[in-house]
Amino acid sequence: MATVRLSFSPAPVHVRTARLVGVAVARRAGVDEGLLDEVRLAIGEACTRAVALHRQYGLADLVTVEMSDSGSYTVRVIDHAPIEASIGLTKLPPDELAAESLTEDALTTGVGFALLAGFVDDLQVRPVEDGPGTEVRMVWPVTRR
Repeated sequence: MATVRLSFSPAPVHVRTARLVGVAVARRAGVDEGLLDEVRLAIGEACTRAVALHRQYGLADLVTVEMSDSGSYTVRVIDHAPIEASIGLTKLPPDELAAESLTEDALTTGVGFALLAGFVDDLQVRPVEDGPGTEVRMVWPVTRR
């Protein structure tokens, strides 16, 4: 049972590093090669969402990514934005979602969950236990060698 923790400043350039580390840990954990593209895309999307929220709210707090291989491959991406921001576009009516006036950050935040649901069968989004923020938890099966 190994856990890898990665914390980075909320800058888009660091998302690539999180994806690379996430796929390397997934491969070592025994995630099927056919799922590694989904792992890469999901980690990238979750981290992009967290970075966008931090930038939107002017937060300098670090984005945290935890990867664990205990029984399955679990990735947790933790941001520190207000919880109402994390809900994002899910509260907007469909006609407002179609409006061209939405900012790129708003689109990234709200559409991110829809994309994540397409990449990850076991996806949970919940508030962090202490302070503001959201934890995006993604789980993939592993095959031990």
